[in-house]
Amino acid sequence: QVQLVESGGGLVQAGGSLRLACAASGSTFVRYAMAWFRQAPGKEREFVAGITWTGGRPNYADSVKGRFTISRDNAKNTVYLQMNSLKPEDTAVYYCATKGQNWVERAEGYYNYWGQGTQVTVSS
Repeated sequence: QVQLVESGGGLVQAGGSLRLACAASGSTFVRYAMAWFRQAPGKEREFVAGITWTGGRPNYADSVKGRFTISRDNAKNTVYLQMNSLKPEDTAVYYCATKGQNWVERAEGYYNYWGQGTQVTVSS
């Protein structure tokens, strides 16, 4: 069993930055790939970024490539999402997720452990 808790959301102006964190507990976090998803009002949840347990070859959605950076600290059982050059269209609830395996998939249905989400609002 894995528990995930996100933090770091908030209100920021366009062009600003936020750093989200997802703290994991309850299982062998260090061996699992982790992913960030987001869901905007009226839209489906979409993949944002993913990272394997070694941190190598992170995977990004085209819409955030070059602006967002996913990283992890296995000693702290935490995965991060550094978001720079934020745009109003980045406004969403951001979730972290894992399946308990070391593989990143972009499909929401692949993941069976989810956090409660953290709200990010970008004003224009």
